[in-house]
Amino acid sequence: MIGIIDYDAGNLKSVEKALHYLGKEVIVTRDPKQLRQVDKVILPGVGAFGDAMAKLKEYHLDTLIHEIADSGKPFLGICLGLQLLFEESEESPGVEGLGILKGKIKRIPDEDGLKVPHIGWNSLHLEHNGRLFQNIPENSYVYFVHSYYLEAQDPEIVKASTEYGVHIHASVEKGNVFACQFHPEKSSETGLQILKNFAEIEEN
Repeated sequence: MIGIIDYDAGNLKSVEKALHYLGKEVIVTRDPKQLRQVDKVILPGVGAFGDAMAKLKEYHLDTLIHEIADSGKPFLGICLGLQLLFEESEESPGVEGLGILKGKIKRIPDEDGLKVPHIGWNSLHLEHNGRLFQNIPENSYVYFVHSYYLEAQDPEIVKASTEYGVHIHASVEKGNVFACQFHPEKSSETGLQILKNFAEIEEN
């Protein structure tokens, strides 16, 4: 059973639908008891960093996410869910992220010919043998929707990157914690394979 954390940040249905398509059992909930009982947990999300952190705290999910991450249970952050795992974001100065991973979320710089937010398909450069990317070819395309990007402190946790006016750390993995800036649930066959890979990871 895979639990999807519901904290009013949208994008839950498309993740749930993709997992159902893969034949996975899914529950969408913010109930701590249910989230402790599932085999894996996904934190999706779209919206603003500060608003999302406020919701996680309102529902006491911030401490629960730390507990799950520490437990060894496979955990996946998607889009805003990736950003929240880190320490801070230029989108919401003064707001602390979950701090489970080290790094900063920065705004994509304005450049001629590049629209912000970045919306569309970009190819991935794969590195450091990420478990989410088993059976995924180099330069596979995935779908992004974001104005802010990750700069991870430790390059070893970066498993995929892309370029959009700046070098973007597109996916990270550290122990049982995984995250993607792009939307695997909207990334066609490549994205479904990434979700399938996550669903098959064993607890540490």
